[in-house]
Amino acid sequence: MLVTEKAPAKLNLSLDTPMRYFDGSPRWDMVMVSADLADYVTVETHLHPGTIKVYTDSGFLPNDQRNLAYQAAHILRNRFHQREGVTIRIRKHIPVAAGLGGGSSDAAAVLRALNRIWRLDLSLEELATLALSIDSDVPYCVYGKLAHVTGHGEKIELLPAQPHYWAVIAKQQTSVSTPQILRQINYEQLHHLNNQQLIASLKAGDWATAVQYMGNVLEPVTMRTHPEIRRLKDKMIKLGADVAQMSGTGPTVFAVCHTESRARRIQNSICGFCRDVHVVTLL
Repeated sequence: MLVTEKAPAKLNLSLDTPMRYFDGSPRWDMVMVSADLADYVTVETHLHPGTIKVYTDSGFLPNDQRNLAYQAAHILRNRFHQREGVTIRIRKHIPVAAGLGGGSSDAAAVLRALNRIWRLDLSLEELATLALSIDSDVPYCVYGKLAHVTGHGEKIELLPAQPHYWAVIAKQQTSVSTPQILRQINYEQLHHLNNQQLIASLKAGDWATAVQYMGNVLEPVTMRTHPEIRRLKDKMIKLGADVAQMSGTGPTVFAVCHTESRARRIQNSICGFCRDVHVVTLL
């Protein structure tokens, strides 16, 4: 059987980390949304037990157990004692290593696809619980909807859908190591966000107020070694973005706009010095 799943990019409307757990991993407090920039993941099962094969059209991704999509298939097959082999083909549109959760979204797509193929009848909540062992962003990506995400990434509170706003997603030619950024966090110096006010504004459908409470506490950490991120963010704001900020640990910066014309204006102004620039709607 063959199933194709859409795997949308994620953006952090807010990203905060109140503390570290005893194992050193961050405790998260985030509001996340998906964007209409997506990979397409095709999953096919076959009668060759024990084999998982991953193919992508990107030369930057591993096709073995280091690939999160591979891990998703491996975990679900072992957990439910399935013997069929699995072939995964990924058409990449989300920039790699960009803070947009492309690998996590691909893994979530594999979980949803195999849940259908093997008729496991798992709820999204059950899939998200299994997903945490893959990566902290995968539980959110199982849902792919506006949500408040806490804990290690496993606690998902879905929020009301918002009007379709536009976003400009821009990734410069720089790479950021997420583990390295997380190790550099000094919790005494973080300026924490008011996520409760952001969530209240979103629940009230008050987007104009909500944008005032969006942010990413990791921006100063990443910008210390990547000042070009700050320059891009400042340029987007000067060009009229409602809000502009880094997604995840970077290096991608996105600008949210209430009109498509404003988003296109920002895109045209920055596309000369950014490798990847996309205008999308928020899902």
